[in-house]
Amino acid sequence: MVMAYILSSCSTVDLTKEHLDARDIHYVCFHYALDGVDHIDDLGQSMPLDKFYQAMVDGADTRTAQVNAEEYAAHFEPFLQQGLDILHVCLSSGISGTVNSALLAKEQLEAKYPERKINIVDSLAASSGCGLLMDKLADLRDAGMSLDELTDWAEKNKLRLHHWFFTSDLTFFIKGGRVSKTAGFVGKLLNICPLLNVDYMGRLIPREKIRTKRKVIAATVDKMAEFADKGLDYDDKCYISMSACPEDARAVAELVEQRFPKLNGKVLINSIGTTIGSHTGPGTVALFFWGSERKD
Repeated sequence: MVMAYILSSCSTVDLTKEHLDARDIHYVCFHYALDGVDHIDDLGQSMPLDKFYQAMVDGADTRTAQVNAEEYAAHFEPFLQQGLDILHVCLSSGISGTVNSALLAKEQLEAKYPERKINIVDSLAASSGCGLLMDKLADLRDAGMSLDELTDWAEKNKLRLHHWFFTSDLTFFIKGGRVSKTAGFVGKLLNICPLLNVDYMGRLIPREKIRTKRKVIAATVDKMAEFADKGLDYDDKCYISMSACPEDARAVAELVEQRFPKLNGKVLINSIGTTIGSHTGPGTVALFFWGSERKD
């Protein structure tokens, strides 16, 4: 059955272009600047991510810009002209105001195309967490869900998506003001790797201060054991995203695969893209899975 709507999200889903193309998921690109030079966050197509993170290590200044209403309208309109409706899932409003731009574009275009629908969902998710949500929505679309049924499912289930992540390099968390300089100095001195998650409002929240990378890797997987659907019998997909630290990501993935033998396939490891990576810097690993509803 061919559905008369398209699935769309932001480039901040941190999946590969090949993955999104294979699942027929469209995306609109955020922007970033590296030492004052503007670029688009296009899933590493125009700038390899290893080059981007090396530039950060070398001291390059980064800043990011969300998608504006005009860009959303330019992204949406060709689909409307083809007679297609749209379900667009935005980066968390707890991190970015981009959902407001998408809603403004929706209002403008639905006046122009009154017979079409544009449904906007605030994912309350980020990076490959939003990517995991999009992958699930693609499964349900392919199983025959209508636009409104799929939108309703996304709204009812998005808070079941868990994000647990850590960084082994506090430099860019200090630079971005997420960690104070004093706490950062002490943290580096004591080899502290903070464990964070995304809360029910889609905000990044520090949860624990853990000494040594080995212990924080174990603690991250412990959170999955605590919150995942069916506990250690979890049988859905699991994604990881990482910023220029593949060995750390692989260590987390191997531990997940050992502890969750019913996992749906291998853990998929993705790279954190330039938008979110501009704020984390290198050394961040994030784990995503389906579980109990996020509550504060």
